[in-house]
Amino acid sequence: MSSTTKRSPSEFLKQVLGRPVVVKLNSGVDYRGVLASLDGFMNIVMEQTEEYLDGQLQNMYGECFIRGNNVLYISTQKAS
Repeated sequence: MSSTTKRSPSEFLKQVLGRPVVVKLNSGVDYRGVLASLDGFMNIVMEQTEEYLDGQLQNMYGECFIRGNNVLYISTQKAS
C-alpha cells in the first residue's frame, strides 16, 4: 500500500501556510521564505524572504508581496 495521499492544490496551500516555501516566478527568480498569506488570485505575502537569481542570493526582505499572475509555482522548502 502506498504511503502517498492525493491532495488538492488548495489543501496543499492550507498545509504550508506558516511554513518555509519556495515561490518561483515566471521571470526565473526564486523567493524563499515563510508563507504568511495568500488569496484566491494567488497573491502571496511572505516573511523572512530571500530573493535568488540563478541560485545566487540577491536580496533579503523582512516581508514581501508577490502578485499572483507572476507565480509559476509554490513548493515546500527543503530543510538545509
